[in-house]
Amino acid sequence: MMNYELQKDNLAERLLELAAKCGAEAAEVYQARSQSRPVFFEANRLKQLESAQTEGTALRLWRDGRPGLAVAYGSVSPEALVGSALALSELNEPEPIELGSHSQTIYPNVGQPIAVEQLIDWGKEAIAQIRDAFPEVMVSAEWDCEMETTRLVNSLGLDCHYTDTTLSCYLSAEWVRGDDFLSVSDGQTQRDRLQPEEVVRQILQRLAWAKANVAPSTGRIPVLFTSKAADMLWGTAQAALNGKRVLEKASPWAERLGQSVMAKALTIYQDPEAGPFSCPFDDEGTPTQHRVFVQNGVLQNFYCDRATGRQLGTATTGNGFRPGLGSYPTPGLFNLLIEPGTKSLSDLINLLDDGLIVDQMLGGGGSISGDFSINIDLGYRVKNGRAIGRVKDTMVAGNIYSALKQLVALGSDADWNGSCYTPSLILEGLSVTGRG
Repeated sequence: MMNYELQKDNLAERLLELAAKCGAEAAEVYQARSQSRPVFFEANRLKQLESAQTEGTALRLWRDGRPGLAVAYGSVSPEALVGSALALSELNEPEPIELGSHSQTIYPNVGQPIAVEQLIDWGKEAIAQIRDAFPEVMVSAEWDCEMETTRLVNSLGLDCHYTDTTLSCYLSAEWVRGDDFLSVSDGQTQRDRLQPEEVVRQILQRLAWAKANVAPSTGRIPVLFTSKAADMLWGTAQAALNGKRVLEKASPWAERLGQSVMAKALTIYQDPEAGPFSCPFDDEGTPTQHRVFVQNGVLQNFYCDRATGRQLGTATTGNGFRPGLGSYPTPGLFNLLIEPGTKSLSDLINLLDDGLIVDQMLGGGGSISGDFSINIDLGYRVKNGRAIGRVKDTMVAGNIYSALKQLVALGSDADWNGSCYTPSLILEGLSVTGRG
């Protein structure tokens, strides 16, 4: 329905026509509408239901080669938006016009909406299952069904649009034991149906591991990053694969195409048809594509938008995305997948004689240099292949690029953590410090 409304309101066509009349040699309109129905639980009980709608329009134009970008939210005055874009263009230097052309593609809508009543039932059931096992735990949760419609139209004949419906849930279990506070959280994003029983299983497992507090092992010991924590590693890899960072010579992989950059067991790629973060076209209207970045540890490709691809001499890879409605497209990933291994999480734990499980972290990951130092929010000590308790006041530090070359084992338990599909994995070469 929302997709239909975007096509029928004719705002995009009116903006393009008015921009041309005002002397713009090229223009594009990016429209985004979303509708969500979140359900909130607090302290084990249903707290509130909400319904939220947002609508935004971005106009980008070039007059005398000078770009101007203006944004409006809610109802839009075409004359005011065009006037703002033209005024801003006067402040900018001329630049090449980066637009796709002559493509009117009908992309199928993806995902099915779920009734609020189903979200409520899932929430109540999940909380009841956690409370049955741990009656003293307090659970908060958010369940949501969100519909997002995107349309991109420009003066060169491009017109593409689709609607994406995603379901998401997030649960947080808080356990207060005297002066000791424990918070275990997990979530899921899917299309068509959620699997709350899997989220509950993960939380119950973490609560069971955390029944006792133990002193951590320190020094250079093997570290197991769960699938929930491993995306910290891949954030640095994403930055190193960014064509813009390659142009700036900021990526340590800028001159490494065709060379080994990580362990042979690692293959990472993007897939426009995979999972809840699939995407048929980027924010420049270029169809997205399956692309392998690292094959068996060897660097194969970078990702680019139109401007970056032109400067690198490679053309766009369909990875031009806007960080925000008021931003210009820049190289970005819609999803990143790490090919899983063959060992379950239990198998990985069994490999550790004395090691550490990292499940939740405080703060962000490393910079593009790869160096990082993180505080562990939720971690466990492993002794003789068994998780023996939770560790506190513990830090892990090292270099991500070096650690990815020292892979011990790769799990089969890949899951979506945000837009990153990653399994658990064990790395060596990291330093663990902590208080007994």
